[in-house]
Amino acid sequence: MTGSDRDPDEATMGSSGDPGRWRNWSGSVFCRPDRVVRPKTVDAIRALVERHAGERSIRVAGSGHSFSAVVPTDDVLVSLERFTGVRSVEYDRRRVTVRAGTRLAELSETLSVHGLAMTNLGDVDRQTVAGALATGTHGTGIDLGILPTQIAEIELVTADGEIRTLSVDDGDTFRAAQLSLGTLGIVTAVTLDVEPAYRLRERTWTAPLETALEDIGTIRDRHRHVELFWFPHVDVALVKILEKTDEPTTSSPVPAGVAEGATNLAWGAVCRLSSRLPRLSPSLARLAGGALSGGETVGPSHEVFASSREVRFNEAEFAVPAADGPAVLRQLRQRVLPSHPEIVFPIEFRYVAGDDILLSPATGRDAAYVAVHAYHRKPFRSYFEACESVFDAFDGRPHWGKWYSLDRARLRERYPEWDTFESVRRRFDPEGTFLNDQLSALFDPA
Repeated sequence: MTGSDRDPDEATMGSSGDPGRWRNWSGSVFCRPDRVVRPKTVDAIRALVERHAGERSIRVAGSGHSFSAVVPTDDVLVSLERFTGVRSVEYDRRRVTVRAGTRLAELSETLSVHGLAMTNLGDVDRQTVAGALATGTHGTGIDLGILPTQIAEIELVTADGEIRTLSVDDGDTFRAAQLSLGTLGIVTAVTLDVEPAYRLRERTWTAPLETALEDIGTIRDRHRHVELFWFPHVDVALVKILEKTDEPTTSSPVPAGVAEGATNLAWGAVCRLSSRLPRLSPSLARLAGGALSGGETVGPSHEVFASSREVRFNEAEFAVPAADGPAVLRQLRQRVLPSHPEIVFPIEFRYVAGDDILLSPATGRDAAYVAVHAYHRKPFRSYFEACESVFDAFDGRPHWGKWYSLDRARLRERYPEWDTFESVRRRFDPEGTFLNDQLSALFDPA
């Protein structure tokens, strides 16, 4: 497979020219494992765990949409790309059981056929189900939790080769498994709570940034979903709200895929020019921000939630207490952006309901998630570190699938039940089979 015909939504594993190399979607994280395994059955997964447990590190790669070093290993890398599909749909119970390697997009399409839908989704649906849950993927909505809150049961193969099925009746063990970073075992299937299929009406409009920040709390409380995008160097924000509706799906003379493709082409050109001529970045950001416009559309929920991401980037995202969200954006504008004129990617702002999942960035509190991005061909660490210092001042917790530099001590301060998670992890995997270098530093320090 060449660069020109590779699916832009996929990471690479075993690509031509370097068959043993894995890298994530943006190309910022990579490894060269000694062995790559693509099991098709639960028995095959059990066999590989029994063969390597206690002797070699085993990590599972999903679609590669994470920007943290949660996947890399020099030992055994497992891809579940051949272990996919919906196992069962229980319409009366509003539940679906799906194999771990299934993409969220595939799951949504299958649910739609059965008259069902996910309660909430993020704005990217190319992740595998297990990967999205293991890293705490989320959508937006102050009354809606991160995706792992939709788990009813989770099935996994543990380090001893046994199959365990966990539910809320398992207490702390289940709360650890809901968002585990893959450290408890290899997840093979997940049962999710779903709901009858529904349509969403999306409405967007632009507003001065300060006006949007002053109003965002009221908007948040009045609407099921709210999201804000702010282009650096521009004092204009795009506000997006979603509501359930019985209105018919809207039609357009330009198919959605064509429109998104054109937008991605234009945005890609802006980013490439910014990369080649950094001095133009502020002007390009202002140009992009000035092109923002409002509109309305209605469609099936999974189609409205998801958007195409063909222009690659790196990302850091932190969850802060919901009430502090606007202050964080103001601090980024005052303290960070003036020193980083090279940034053209927008800052994204969303709300999420609090939960009781041990390692959830929203554990114990409603959260505002603030995400910063940088074009994948640009250096990003200096910008992300400057943003992280702002998030840190507001007790920010990192999205586990995004970039962060916080060490074990600082993370442990952020999570009131960190030690509970560590206790469960040690019980499930005492020899650290499912850890890599980054995870060992967090959960099994020497």
